Amino acid sequence: MKRFAKKIRFSVLGLLLTTSACTNNFEEINISPTQPRSVPAEYLYSQAQLNGFLADGTNWWQVGSWVEQWASGSLSAPSQYLEDRDIYETNNWASHYELIKNLSQIRNQILKGQEGTPNGRTKLAIAKITEIYFWQRMTDFWGDIPYTQAGLPDDNLILLPKYDKQEDIYKSLLTDLDAAIGQLNATDVSYGSADFVYKGDVTKWRKLGNSLKLRMGMRLRFADAALSRKTVEEALKAPLIENNADNGAMPTVTQDGNPFGYHPIIGGYNGSKELNQMAAPFIDLLLAKNDPRLPRIAEPTENSKKAGKPVYRGLGVALGNSTIINRDDYSYGTIAIYNDRKATFPYVFLAYSDNLFFKAEAALLGWGGLTPAQAEGFYQAGIRATMQIQPYSIPEAAITEYIAREGKLTGTEEQQLEQIMTQKWISLFMRHYEAFAEWRRTGYPKLKPGPNPGTTNGQIPRRGVYSSTERLRNATNYNEASARMANGDTYLSKVWWDKR
Repeated sequence: MKRFAKKIRFSVLGLLLTTSACTNNFEEINISPTQPRSVPAEYLYSQAQLNGFLADGTNWWQVGSWVEQWASGSLSAPSQYLEDRDIYETNNWASHYELIKNLSQIRNQILKGQEGTPNGRTKLAIAKITEIYFWQRMTDFWGDIPYTQAGLPDDNLILLPKYDKQEDIYKSLLTDLDAAIGQLNATDVSYGSADFVYKGDVTKWRKLGNSLKLRMGMRLRFADAALSRKTVEEALKAPLIENNADNGAMPTVTQDGNPFGYHPIIGGYNGSKELNQMAAPFIDLLLAKNDPRLPRIAEPTENSKKAGKPVYRGLGVALGNSTIINRDDYSYGTIAIYNDRKATFPYVFLAYSDNLFFKAEAALLGWGGLTPAQAEGFYQAGIRATMQIQPYSIPEAAITEYIAREGKLTGTEEQQLEQIMTQKWISLFMRHYEAFAEWRRTGYPKLKPGPNPGTTNGQIPRRGVYSSTERLRNATNYNEASARMANGDTYLSKVWWDKR
């Protein structure tokens, strides 16, 4: 052992002597011949889009089961209302903050000082709109989170950031969003092909930014009615996503032969078919409405197909680990679409239909010069727009027939809101975070929890819990944020805007 330690000391001494003899050429020695000294903004931005926008469609085994569109049985702890911070929350938290880190590098390093120049202004604005999109998803999911002290330059890095209140985060995001939209300039240099969504088209980014503002404004409806109305009415006056061609959509590649960039639902299906059975409430609603999207969403059960009498049947949610099921008695996602490694279609993350359903809701309220009499028209247009996109591509005759049956808004304002939100719930299939947020915001559709008590006493979770690393590494700030919540850092605490 002593001989081994002596060898180490001599090795270290030799290394130090060698290093000291070469200090005159230190900078040259430490320049990698194979890696660039700085990463282009285009590279970081492409990575942020690829990893960030497609992440909206992952997490079906957690958030997708909470909004009762998917049912993962006992294979996923969160789907049983059980916390599993180490596997789920820690990775989710880390991946989101990695997105923020990459986008912050664009403004803090690569394009720093070019905020007012044609070479930097619009690139920074597009990156900021993208960052705000991710921040909203993060705070909607967790509530209070590190915000003002996150994403800072390396020379001002705060390793143990405080948790900002969600109310303050939203107000800051809205201010920053207005500023970013105002900085978009069609004559500037943009990202071009590095922008997978719009190829640097400033007009479309302005529409997406305003549509994001509309979404953020409506999210505040039951938490800050005055700010909500002001924000919504400002957005309604601005250019919005106005057809499916304007949709915020990420192109995807086939999973066959590609390591990443494929559609998240296809990737999830091929990763574990057992985590991809459809939930009973979702299937039951589609059946009840004779919805033409059903065959493009779900597969008849395996056993019913074998028997020659195909039927659709959803699996119950949060059944508990002791429940024994035969998965061939329940519907999976449509095999021809989601189980085909050669299949691909764009992943829509912010849609024209979103705006139409928001307009229907605004019309019920009489906001932005709209009237309750206009709500039905927006509602019907929202259904139509949803059915037209891939992978549905429903024929126009079938859409018209469906709207004739389901497109009439009736009853009180609250009953009409329930109709709007129920159709919106269907439209948000594959967009789990947004479906979860809209269900919490409005209380519609009315979902019943599964029988397993989990850690929620049998209630559907209202938020994600913080990463386990935060409890250990950033304990002081974590404990302060947890203490602000009614039920602490649990699934049962509500985020600030969740008032229903």
